[in-house]
Amino acid sequence: MKEVTLNNRVKMPMEGFGVFQVPDADQCEQAVLDAIASGYRLIDTAAAYMNEEAVGAAIKKCGVPREELFITTKLWVQDADYEEAKKAFETSLKKLGLDYLDLYLIHQPMKDYIGAYRAMEELYKEGKIRAIGVCNFYPQRLADLCETVDVIPAVNQVELHPFFQQSDAIDLMKEYGVRPEAWGPFAEGNHGIFTHPVLTKIGEKYGKSAAQVALRWNVQRGVVVIPKSVHKDRMEQNINIWDFELSNADMDEISKLDIGHSEIVDHSDPGFVKMLHSMKIHE
Repeated sequence: MKEVTLNNRVKMPMEGFGVFQVPDADQCEQAVLDAIASGYRLIDTAAAYMNEEAVGAAIKKCGVPREELFITTKLWVQDADYEEAKKAFETSLKKLGLDYLDLYLIHQPMKDYIGAYRAMEELYKEGKIRAIGVCNFYPQRLADLCETVDVIPAVNQVELHPFFQQSDAIDLMKEYGVRPEAWGPFAEGNHGIFTHPVLTKIGEKYGKSAAQVALRWNVQRGVVVIPKSVHKDRMEQNINIWDFELSNADMDEISKLDIGHSEIVDHSDPGFVKMLHSMKIHE
């Protein structure tokens, strides 16, 4: 497993395991245990996923020393202000059963995210979080944040896959020293990604699947990936991307698949923004 060095010199695995849409506690716990047994060391959860306790149970049982794991969780919109962010962090830490976090992210660029980030900066400087960052910050939001805060985000987790490549956004992240991390690296199954003819044909040259090609393409762009599966055989396939390298011609061919926009979420839609604000994860 390759690692990347974040802008504060913390090392982060380039591939991790995500638990979005795995709300069942027993299933989530087993999935994380299987992922760690398969070699994953980066585990990505969020307060809004409602499974931090299950992730914490797996961490406690897995037998891997805490310092070898890289645990990420996220601050939800409901708690995005200075005071509430401090409380939400402690709640997440308690649910995970941990003394510190490796990475804490603002989940959405909404509500008082500057105030929340100020709280996260303090927690970071106190040593309670090894790195802080954001999710879903499109270029204008990211630029504004970076020009405002003291601690430049270490990571921006955004939608990145062959059909929504966000090359300009990645260029801006590089300018600020922010590491891109891909949620939805399989486009949530859209465009027939698992059997896509271009990805399948490229994969045949290396004895790899279309899914493995999609992941490899992202990591070769310097993007951290967090594929999700509750099936151990697929977890093992997803992590088996470190023994081959796509050629420049392959990368160019995949670049042609970009449609230039998301088909999963639209952060510019007021209705979507209202929906996220209305989603309460606690009283």
